Amino acid sequence: MATKLPKVPVVVVGMGWAGGIVASELTKAGIQVVGLERGKDRNTSDYAMGHDELRYQHREELMQDLSKETITHRNNEKMRALPMRDYGTFIVGDGVGGAGSHWNGQTYRFLPYDFEIKTLTDKKYGANKLKPEYTIQDWGMTYDEIEPYYDTFEKMAGISGETVELYGKRSNPYPTGPMLKTPIMNMFEKATKNLGYTPYIIPSGNLSESYENPDGISRAACQYCAYCENFGCEYGAKADPAVTVIPVAKKTGNLELRTHSNVIEILKDGSKASGVIYVDTITGEEFEQPADVVVVASYVFNNARLLLNSGLGKPYNSADGTGVIGKNYCYQVSSASSMMFFEDKEFNLYGGAGALGIEIPEFVGDNFNHSEVNFIHGAGIRVTQYGNRPIANNVVPKGTPSWGAEFKDQSIKYANSFFPVKSQGASMPYRYNYLDLDPTYKDAYGKPLLRMTFDYTEQDRELVKYMSKVTHKIAEEIGADIIDTNEEQGDFNVNKDTNTHNTGGVIMGADPETSALNSYLQMWDAENVFVVGASAFPHNSSFNPTGTLGALSYRAAEGIQKYIKEGGSLV
Repeated sequence: MATKLPKVPVVVVGMGWAGGIVASELTKAGIQVVGLERGKDRNTSDYAMGHDELRYQHREELMQDLSKETITHRNNEKMRALPMRDYGTFIVGDGVGGAGSHWNGQTYRFLPYDFEIKTLTDKKYGANKLKPEYTIQDWGMTYDEIEPYYDTFEKMAGISGETVELYGKRSNPYPTGPMLKTPIMNMFEKATKNLGYTPYIIPSGNLSESYENPDGISRAACQYCAYCENFGCEYGAKADPAVTVIPVAKKTGNLELRTHSNVIEILKDGSKASGVIYVDTITGEEFEQPADVVVVASYVFNNARLLLNSGLGKPYNSADGTGVIGKNYCYQVSSASSMMFFEDKEFNLYGGAGALGIEIPEFVGDNFNHSEVNFIHGAGIRVTQYGNRPIANNVVPKGTPSWGAEFKDQSIKYANSFFPVKSQGASMPYRYNYLDLDPTYKDAYGKPLLRMTFDYTEQDRELVKYMSKVTHKIAEEIGADIIDTNEEQGDFNVNKDTNTHNTGGVIMGADPETSALNSYLQMWDAENVFVVGASAFPHNSSFNPTGTLGALSYRAAEGIQKYIKEGGSLV
């Protein structure tokens, strides 16, 4: 029997970027918030001994424990789904900061094209450009409507970058300048300019200079230490909700943060939510937290799973395309890269940062003509220098044995003489790629696991074929001695694909029949429930999702304040 606690105005489930931004904005407005986080609390002092590759990257200390909660996966409906026991396709944060503590820091905006993708694609290419099985739809808002929230997120996080007009108009430049340019970035820049492209430094959540944000949070500049992804930043140079928004919320005195609190159900009272049930992960005790507003702000999979296990919203049905919870699950397509090896050049590949890189915009969105190709949208073509670490960095040319003397010799020979031209492609929603509850497997609390049904589509495979030619051409212009290009997209493998950018499942839109949320991320079916995160994306762009997630979180926080004052549907 759950212990019932006193009612609060707002309960927030998950304290990463989404939950942290919402909590910060609401508490600054004087609203009492209870933040429930299943992991432990964190700050920069917890990262002081953070340069432990084995502990954080390979043993995944900052991640969800897959022995207690995981997903099951199948490529199609004819297969039996099996639990994912090791990380590969994605990594889910655990603890205050969530994925915002272990992310790399790449902070793009989505394109104006993304927010009106259905309308603009149909207008330019006709309604038959993609088969009906691709369930693309507009987001229920435009780029101009979301732009001010992008600006707010970038100022809070201190994003470092340079303006690129092909990505849409900006109300302000980035608050800090671009990161340093390394020799391999210079090589990419020279080659792509020779080919007529316009390279630019990737926008970064790793500070290029010391910065104080509008909330008075001061952070130091990046040291280019190479420990970003899977690691917390002891300098605070990497934008992290545990360093930025959550301390602001705590300082107001209006946030009660409860760690080790795993929410397993949202309670309903008629058409509204009445609160949540959570488990203390240390004692095993159950608690009921009543609330006027419930904000679901955990990872993509957990958002969808919590709604499905709570009976909120209509589950998606692939047989007839009805329902919305679980619909439009998307990934990204990153297989069209070209690995380059050099016989007479060496680079310092062990220095770097999570968002240190350079990219061209000519092949993203609808920036090139799609009339003669069998796909829409595109890919970011880039060179990044995250910084290699001592363990598990043995990159060798194709055809080299995977063990033995020749493998060792080639590993040593090319240890500092390789780097890839990368491609990160957009992912379009497909009728038979979706999320639902697994009928067989349950978690440690007896709740059904989330089942992912997903494989790469014809759209994905055509995009890879096209973009592989682009990356190969750039690699040739750079002058590599050996170029290994991936020209084909294989089947999806949940344990090997490592893009980590999952979206969809609780999507936003303008029509309650085809979306779960309105443009304030308020549920159509339960007006006092807001579901915040990348689960709201109706498709996945070619860009990293955090900037858009952050912008939508600020808009949701604005909507929650309006709802508390006025009630009712905000759209």
